[in-house]
Formats: sequence, structure tokens, C-alpha cells
Amino acid sequence: MGNNLKVRIFDGNHIEIEGRIDSSNAHEFEDHLKTFIDKGIDSLSIDAEKLTYISSAGLRVLMKIKKCARNPITIENVSNDVYQILEMTGFSQIFIVKKGFRRLSIEGCPVIGQGFYGTVYRLDPDTIVKVYRSTQDIAFIENEQRMAKAAFLKGIPTAISYDIVKVGDCYGSVFELLKAVSFNDLVIQHPESVDETVKQWCDLLKTVHSTEMEPGVLPSAKNIYMHYLDVVRVYLTDDQYQQLRCFIEKIPHRMTLVHGDFQMKNVMLSGNEPMLIDMDTLSTGHPIFELAGLYTTYKLFEEDEPGNTMAFLGIPATTADHIFNMLMENYLETDDATVIFYETQKIRLLASVRFLFIITESELKNGELGERRIRHTIEHINELLKRDNSYNL
Repeated sequence: MGNNLKVRIFDGNHIEIEGRIDSSNAHEFEDHLKTFIDKGIDSLSIDAEKLTYISSAGLRVLMKIKKCARNPITIENVSNDVYQILEMTGFSQIFIVKKGFRRLSIEGCPVIGQGFYGTVYRLDPDTIVKVYRSTQDIAFIENEQRMAKAAFLKGIPTAISYDIVKVGDCYGSVFELLKAVSFNDLVIQHPESVDETVKQWCDLLKTVHSTEMEPGVLPSAKNIYMHYLDVVRVYLTDDQYQQLRCFIEKIPHRMTLVHGDFQMKNVMLSGNEPMLIDMDTLSTGHPIFELAGLYTTYKLFEEDEPGNTMAFLGIPATTADHIFNMLMENYLETDDATVIFYETQKIRLLASVRFLFIITESELKNGELGERRIRHTIEHINELLKRDNSYNL
């Protein structure tokens, strides 16, 4: 074909276009698709990743195909230049047009955060990318962006993604963070100032928990924990399951914003302003759900695997213990050991459900360590259920 245009047809309803389509080769493009035009087609997917340009002559060919198709035609992996043409001419309204994603390499990029759904890398001093696990699709990423914007509009300092990219076979979100450093790195770099860092971290947490969201914007933290409980029910007796369910149900209803994974790797300091990242776990509910997540990170992973805290957070277990204890003092605004202990037991109970879910839903359940963690977590749940866990946090 002229002008290096190539058209490949796969499985009868999927085609790939490479090169440019203009008046010099539009008739050849039409000849290539004559079978579709003459006989019609149920559906058609056009991969336009390598299409660099399409003129009005090429668009007229697409219109002929559309008139012969019984279902909508999808044009995917469209470059910015071609998308602008389709948008300007109104074709984005009559075809299903999906923009392509620029490819990005994370080779040599340091990891600055890791969560249940993905890993955050620093691309350069100003930019980070969150790379999602291969099981997370575009809809999941767009939902996280929607939730982050909802929190941002409520005044929560949040990094907002400005681009979705491809990283290998996975997708990623790109953020600008203006030479930010995580609170976790601040603890590592300035261990002498850990108490001051914890206080600033806790102040942001209180700001988050003072923010009310409208119903229906974010999922319910209580419902999320009920889901956790249903998943791990296989390990529990009927009595344990019912007691845990009753405990969760009694937690007061709130529309308070809950980040869901507020550990220090997910809180950045940009200049003098703290800022949240990793917003895929946002929900609404009582603050105890947030504190349970933090207990999981700073306490539970280390219990059966000494050195886990150093491997994941880069800090010794004693520092992780101190961080959580200082957080409780600052958050509850008391140094009364009895009060802190009593409230921590209820947090532990919820954290055990969360931890058991994380182990169960990941490769962590495998091997001797996984079996030991499951066994010990069930033992903790049984012990904690024997205590008075009436709710008044």
C-alpha cells in the first residue's frame, strides 16, 4: 500500500492499522476492507496504536464500515494526534474511541511505596508512578483517580494523577510530587526527630478524619471489613464469626474519610506540606478502621517474621513499635497507658481480621510462615473475643 500503510486483519473482526491514511491511499484502504463493506459485520475492533495520521478521505472509509456494522465499532490505542482528529470531526461521538497509553520504563527507579494493589516508583525528583498489578484494569485505575479527586475537592492534600501509562504488561498512574520525601524516609534519615515526624503525620490523619464525605461517593469501610470477615470465615468457628460480625456491626456509622493505608510510605512531605498518595483504599467510616490498618502494618507483619519491618519499611521493629505507640498517644491525646491499652485491644481485633484477609488473598498464605501466621492470628482473635470489647473509641 502507498505511504507505507499496512492493514492486518485478525479473526475476521479485529484489524490493525500502521502508518498514515490520506487521499493517496484511502482507496486502497477501502479495498482492503471491501469484505466488511460488502457483506457487513457484527462488530469490529480497530487497533490504531501505529496509525500516525488519518485524513477526511480515510474517515469516509470508516463511515462506510460503520454503516455496514450491526454493532458499535471500537477504535483503540489511539495516539493523541489521531485522537484530536477524531474528536474535532465528531468521530469520537459515533465510534467507541479509546486513547492509547504512552509506554514508560521503571528500570533503575527506586521504590518509595508498596501497597496491596501496586508499587510506587520515583521516576525523577518531581515525578512518581504507581504501577498496578497486572490484574488491575483501566476501570480500577480511573476509579482510584475519581476517589482521589473527591478527597482533593474536600481539601485533603492529595497527589492527583495526570496521566495513565503502560509499564511492561501493566498500567500505571503518573503523579507530580515536587521533590517530595515520604514520612517513612524522614524517619530513616532523621531518627532523632521521629516523635516530631509522628506528630505531623498524626495531625494530617486527624485532618483526614475530620473530613465528611457525601453518601455514595466512596465505599463503606464497615462493608469492606464485613467482606474481609466473610472471606476468612473458613478459619473461624460459627461462634467466632458471629461475635466478630456483631462487633463490626456495633461500630458507629460515620461518613468520615478513611484513607485505608495511611502508613508513612503513603504520606509525602512536599516542601512543608504533607500530601497523601496511594488512594485506591479510600472509604468512609469510623477512624478505628484506619487505625486497624496501621496496626497491621506496624505490628502484625513483624510478629511471626522478625526482620519484616526492616525489609518493608527500612526501620527496626523497635522503631515501628514506637511509631504506633506515639501515634496512639497523639491521636487519643492521652498518655494514660490503661486507656491506650484498652483501645488498642479493639483495634487489634479488627486488625486481625484484616491481616487474616491479606494473608488469605495473597501468596503469603503459602508455606510454613503462612500457616503459622494464620494459626497465630486465629489464636489472637479467640483471645481478644474473650475480653470486654464494648465500643466507645
